[in-house]
Amino acid sequence: MKDVNKILDELQVLYPDAKCELNYTTPFELLIATILSAQCTDVRVNIVTDAMFKKYNTPEAFNELSLEDIMQEIKTCGLYKSKAQKIKETSRKLCEEYKGQVPDTLEELVKLPGVGRKTAGVVLSNAFNIPAIAVDTHVFRVANRIGIVNTSTPEKTEFALMEAIPKDRWSHSHHLLIFHGRRMCKARNPQCEICPVKNDCDYYKRRE
Repeated sequence: MKDVNKILDELQVLYPDAKCELNYTTPFELLIATILSAQCTDVRVNIVTDAMFKKYNTPEAFNELSLEDIMQEIKTCGLYKSKAQKIKETSRKLCEEYKGQVPDTLEELVKLPGVGRKTAGVVLSNAFNIPAIAVDTHVFRVANRIGIVNTSTPEKTEFALMEAIPKDRWSHSHHLLIFHGRRMCKARNPQCEICPVKNDCDYYKRRE
C-alpha cells in the first residue's frame, strides 16, 4: 500500500507554487478557459483569453456573439470549431436556465455542453473551493505510473484517487500531479533519475 501523503508531501516540496495555470477572474472565465484547454497548452489559452475576456467575459456577452465571431476569437486554440460550438451552447444554457450564473455542483456543471467531469472538477476546485480531483492526461499518467492507482480510464482514476487521497488534499493534489507531469514525469523521457518520489514509484522500479 502506497503512503500517498508522503508522496504528495514530496511533490509539494518540489512544487510549492503548484496551482491552476489558467488565468481567470470569475467562475465563467475559468469554465471557458478550461473548455479551451482541451488538447491545447495553458500558455496558448491564456494568450487567447487575455485578449478575449477584455471584450467578452459573461454568458450574456457570448450568447449574443455569432458562432463565427467566437471561432475567430479562439482560432489559434486548436479544435476551435467544436470548442466555439460548446462555448455558444453553454453560454445560451447558462442564460436560459441558470440566470447567467455558473452552477457550483458537479451534477449541474456536467449538464452544460462540452463540460465533462474533468472540466467540472477544475471549476469546482478552483472557482468555488469545493474539493474535487480533475483528471487530465497528466494526472492519469502520473497517478498510474507511480502506482497511487491502477486504472484504465480517467473516470476510474478520479474515483480511485478520491479513495486514496484524503479529501482535504483532493484539489491541491490535482495541481501537484499536473505540475509533475508537465515538468518531470513527462509522457516521453520522464526524468526518473532526479525524481524525488522514484523510490515509491512502480514505473521506476520496473525500469531498474
